[in-house]
Amino acid sequence: MAAFIQKLFKSRKANPATAPRTPAKSEPSQPSQEETRQLLKKQQEQQLGSNPDQAQLTTLAIDGVTAAIRLEAAAALTDETQLQQVQKQAKGRDKSVYQTVKQSLQSLKEQQAAEAAVRQRIKTLICQAEDQAASEDLKLYQARLEALQDNWSEVQSSATAEQSQQFLEAVHQCRERLKQMEQARQEEARHREQALQRSETLALLEQTLNDLTSQESSTLPSLSALDALQKTQENRWLEATRDTQVEKQEQKDYESRMLALRNYLSAVRRFTQARDTLSELTQVAGTEEADDGHRQKALALLKEIEWPSDFPQPAELAPVRKLAGKPRPAQPAGGNRDEQKAAAEALHNTLPKLESALEAKQFKESKQLLKLAQNQFQQLDGRQRKQLQARMQLLTGQFRELSDWQGFATEPKQLALCEQMEHLADQPIEPEIKAERIKELQNEWRDLGGSSDRSLWSRFKAASDTAYEPCKAYFEAKSDLKQANLHTREAICDQLEHFLANADWSAIDWKAAERIHQTARQEWKSAWPVDFKDNRLVQKRFDELLKQLERPLDDERLKNEALKQTIVDRARALIEHEPLQEAMEQAKALQTEWKAIGITRHREDRKMWQAFRKACDQIFARRDAQRSARQQATEEADQAAQAVLAQYQHLDAEANEAMLSEARAAVKQVAGGALSGEVRERVQQLRQRLDRITQARAMANTLESWKTLITDKAQGRLADDALPSHWAKLSNGTDRLAGKDLAIRAEILAGAPTPEQDQQRRMEIQVQRLAEGLGNGETETPLKELERLVALWCSQPGGDDVTPENADRLNRALDAMLASD
Repeated sequence: MAAFIQKLFKSRKANPATAPRTPAKSEPSQPSQEETRQLLKKQQEQQLGSNPDQAQLTTLAIDGVTAAIRLEAAAALTDETQLQQVQKQAKGRDKSVYQTVKQSLQSLKEQQAAEAAVRQRIKTLICQAEDQAASEDLKLYQARLEALQDNWSEVQSSATAEQSQQFLEAVHQCRERLKQMEQARQEEARHREQALQRSETLALLEQTLNDLTSQESSTLPSLSALDALQKTQENRWLEATRDTQVEKQEQKDYESRMLALRNYLSAVRRFTQARDTLSELTQVAGTEEADDGHRQKALALLKEIEWPSDFPQPAELAPVRKLAGKPRPAQPAGGNRDEQKAAAEALHNTLPKLESALEAKQFKESKQLLKLAQNQFQQLDGRQRKQLQARMQLLTGQFRELSDWQGFATEPKQLALCEQMEHLADQPIEPEIKAERIKELQNEWRDLGGSSDRSLWSRFKAASDTAYEPCKAYFEAKSDLKQANLHTREAICDQLEHFLANADWSAIDWKAAERIHQTARQEWKSAWPVDFKDNRLVQKRFDELLKQLERPLDDERLKNEALKQTIVDRARALIEHEPLQEAMEQAKALQTEWKAIGITRHREDRKMWQAFRKACDQIFARRDAQRSARQQATEEADQAAQAVLAQYQHLDAEANEAMLSEARAAVKQVAGGALSGEVRERVQQLRQRLDRITQARAMANTLESWKTLITDKAQGRLADDALPSHWAKLSNGTDRLAGKDLAIRAEILAGAPTPEQDQQRRMEIQVQRLAEGLGNGETETPLKELERLVALWCSQPGGDDVTPENADRLNRALDAMLASD
């Protein structure tokens, strides 16, 4: 492209005859204005299509030949600084580019605001989730959590991995909280349901007993119905009291009502079974056939049935009771006088013991003593029996009361123990725990004094055997396990012995030896259970081998502990060491040395480590103190700087020089302090603004002096020694340019308008400048290039085109340059 442009201008210079007339010199065969425009357009389009950077897009958006090129370049801009620059240049000159850039800036700001809002929303949601996890407000807890998760799903893609982790951890805590709440609700509902079931059970039992008490004596309830009612209510109560707290009075009410129902049910069952005997005795009662044998049979039957006194007796029992009420014939006297005397003395010795046992509520002792007393009483004759009859009846009644109380208190408990043992048999519990529980239940049964009801004992015994069956197999397997563990321990001893026999303590890996020691102890402990007797010799051997291994390990630990103690002492010496940076570096080196030291005793190592850390903390605390002092100095410097900023931040180009000098001095004074980053940046911005004002004034003075030189040159009164000394260097090596071309170039640089008759020449010069820039790859600042043009104007010989008109155009270009800055 550069070669083509050079060739184009070369051909133009070769035909001077055809060029239009200009004030300076004629150039033949100049391309037309449209051709030049098309050439520049093509060049800019090629540049636009070759993926230009932001700076190139900025140039095209400002200086593009066509509106389409400027608009396309402006639309492709994304950098905020470049957009602002184009907006400033396009304002009042190119409405389409200005609006496009304005919209891009607005979109960029909206995008930045949206991203900031998303970031803030992410932080807010994380805080809300963490607050939710720690909140004690359980109202609408799950709904609030679901709302948080829905909101998070909208911003999750914009969150960092750390933010996502924070939110998920908080949500996990909330879910655990919900799970606990649900478990608590379920547990509370279960307790309520159990309380309801217990209440209904007690009410049903009370209603049943009332119905049984008020029924007619001629009818009996269904035995199967009563049995089903008892069993269902027992199971219902068992489930309603499982894993829950039951009040003592409530449990007592249940046991009393269930005992009354059981007693009634048992009486009905015995009554039903004795129907035939009752019928036989009923036929004999009231006839002459009734004798003492029938009376004894009736008494035995009534005792066997043992109908509860609280319930109406069946009508069938009335004749039998009447038959049993006939007097018994006198018992024959037995034994001789010495035997009677010995029996009487024995009974007199037994009765006080029986009375004491009854008073102490000792059921077992009372039962044994009463049986003994009854046997001794039977050995007495009628006369001696008559003397002790009342006392024996009294004691027998007291024992019956104690027995009734004992049965009332223990039978429900024994039934409960049977149910617990049966329930335990069905549970998949660890054999060790199950065996222990079986033993506890058996002890409780034994503490209750056993049971006179053989069926109840048989039930408990069968449940115990069933529950212990899996435990029996387990303990047999456990015996085999003990033997296997014993062999394992013997193998551990063999391995230790082999290691000790082959260990080279002068070159051993101490950490590996310590691991062997720890592993041996862990594996030994894991090889459990073992039989105590079989393990004694193996345990003794293992202890001796461990002592052999521990002796060299302890020696090595002591040596390493001495090394670490030395490090602790060196660290303490560094606490006051200067310079501080050297002390911190040495402390870090000591930390590396510490890590390189081998095995030590854990407790001693912990103590020395704490002392070492304390010394290091004191060393680095000095650094923190210095930082704190620097921070305080920064705060003081910031306060002083902010006072200066508040005083001079409104200075503008209209301020007088004295005020500017005062502001520069104040800024220079505070700029040397220990400022924070934000305040330093604001001070730097104020300094730059003051520098721009100063530079602008200097530039204005410079341009004003240039304007004077330009005018003097046009009027022919410019002295050679009036030019700056370096202008000769600027003008050397540069082809002479016509005064109008100098004015046009100045107008291009300053962005000033060019008269209509010179627009084609301006286009040609723009193409030429672009070619020059592509050819040498070097660019000058607009001010520097403008100075070179003024130097050329003032240094080259005068001519027709060095006119006041062109001088005015140059001066207006300088004014435009000053206005744009």
